[in-house]
Amino acid sequence: MKYTDGLESERLTTRFLTEDDIPVFLEYFEDPVNCRFMSIPDHLSNLKRSEIFINFQMKRYSENRLGLQAIITKDTGAFAGTCGLLVQEVDGVTEIEVGYHYLRRFWGKGYATEAAQLFRDYGFEHYDVPHLVSMINPANEPSKKVAHRNGMSLVKEDASFRGTPYNMFCITRAEWESLK
Repeated sequence: MKYTDGLESERLTTRFLTEDDIPVFLEYFEDPVNCRFMSIPDHLSNLKRSEIFINFQMKRYSENRLGLQAIITKDTGAFAGTCGLLVQEVDGVTEIEVGYHYLRRFWGKGYATEAAQLFRDYGFEHYDVPHLVSMINPANEPSKKVAHRNGMSLVKEDASFRGTPYNMFCITRAEWESLK
């Protein structure tokens, strides 16, 4: 799947993650509130968790499985978090997910929604898919709110994702077209 970076919204730009982002994303893992829903084992050092996370996204790029990208604020150039499209297996079906993780100091500024909408639009504009999903831990209320603001609705409460029941939010192409 062809995938590009350098997407822009009103306040944000995107770029592919690199190994240079490992120490930057460390902040995410150093905050227990921030990473409470992360599936990378917490018995590892935070630096190792950041390395695993960033390297996994870079592996996704090389395998044409899309991947999260760095979200950079235009006003300061700060790394706010990650967002992007991910090829995922849910209930034995291949889906394209809009995923996101933000450093807590950037919460509440609308960046997650702005970037999620940017990737939602990119997904429908560049891939022939009937819908896009977001897989969210049932206890992750902030991420559910982002999914709703991204035009998604809860379609399944116990979708099998990474061996765990997750909430599956979805927006269809027809629903997306009605937003334009």
